[in-house]
Amino acid sequence: MPSCRKYLLYLRQEAKVIMKESLEYKVLRKIKKARGGALFFSDDFVSFGSSKAILKALQRLVEKEEIVRISRGIYCRPKISKLLNEPILPTVDDIAKAIAKRDRARILPTGAYALNAIGLSTQVPMNVVYLTNGSARKITIGKRRILFKKTAPKNLEAQGEISRLVIQALKELGQGNVTPGEKVKVVELLSKETPDRLENDIRLAPEWIRKIMRLALQKSSPE
Repeated sequence: MPSCRKYLLYLRQEAKVIMKESLEYKVLRKIKKARGGALFFSDDFVSFGSSKAILKALQRLVEKEEIVRISRGIYCRPKISKLLNEPILPTVDDIAKAIAKRDRARILPTGAYALNAIGLSTQVPMNVVYLTNGSARKITIGKRRILFKKTAPKNLEAQGEISRLVIQALKELGQGNVTPGEKVKVVELLSKETPDRLENDIRLAPEWIRKIMRLALQKSSPE
């Protein structure tokens, strides 16, 4: 019986310690369990307290340089570069994918960003546009913006990581504006795509883009 009482007393003392933990400490403890470079949303900590209290705790952690504020309600535990000993922040694509994962939505990079992603342009767009089946929204990150544009589910059916980017990049260039050199580069890229995914995605592209994609499919097919 005495041992039982001691155990109950111990549990009560532990409970008091936990209750005394500051909200800031609880938030930081959860953040530190994640890998460097991980993104967090203020909503990730709703079980710890009110929205207002959570935002204050996050702001204090920003001031202490424990985390970095990426945008409104979005934070990061920076990964430190071993070479430069400086924080490595997530890319625009990392942020967009994290938002899509949180919202359980599908996204697809378009326009100038797709061109840059496959190496057909060295220009880094200030505004990055994604098609999505989730909510349309704008996210400001410093001087850059991520734009999510609502689209029909059929426009997000492309499966290949390479082919889906190629289709959007070629649409950005426009029919008749693809140079021979760009066509060679695109075919080379597409030949690295998984054949079954490439076959699936060909049917989703305009006919003039299909012709280019078929060249890649022929190249990747065994003779």
